[in-house]
Amino acid sequence: MQIHKTVESLAKRIKKKKLEFDMIVAIGTGGFIPARIMKTYLKLPILTVGIRYYDDDNKPIATPKKIQWIDEVEQKIENKKVLLVDEIDDSRSTLVYCLTELMRHKPSKIAVAVLHNKLKEKRAEFPKGIQYFRGEDLEDHWVIYPWDAEDIEEHTMHTREFI
Repeated sequence: MQIHKTVESLAKRIKKKKLEFDMIVAIGTGGFIPARIMKTYLKLPILTVGIRYYDDDNKPIATPKKIQWIDEVEQKIENKKVLLVDEIDDSRSTLVYCLTELMRHKPSKIAVAVLHNKLKEKRAEFPKGIQYFRGEDLEDHWVIYPWDAEDIEEHTMHTREFI
């Protein structure tokens, strides 16, 4: 329930600033659910991109890898206003990689919205002009979201209230 409330709060802040977007781009896999909830409030279509930044043991890989990309869909983002959504801003590498790739498609505007921002030094900086919205700041601990849990009941017993 807290995730839903966090996304609702993000959406309200975006609306309050009178920011308008043409679409949401969700970073898979973590951004799928937050983007879908965001769609409820902003009434926007969702495109998805797949980026792999961690190996099978949850260790960062040297260079993010595209798994699914926007070229593969008919709807283009050129001259569109895009809201990029992910679940967490950890090292920021995935977000910046994705922004850099999206900017090659020449959108008129891009902003970023994340559920959680880890309070730690980032490995990358956003390009100039990128608006950034975050739901909550977290200490630098590994986060397992409900959609990543193999056993949701055990996950629920051992998870902080924000998730």
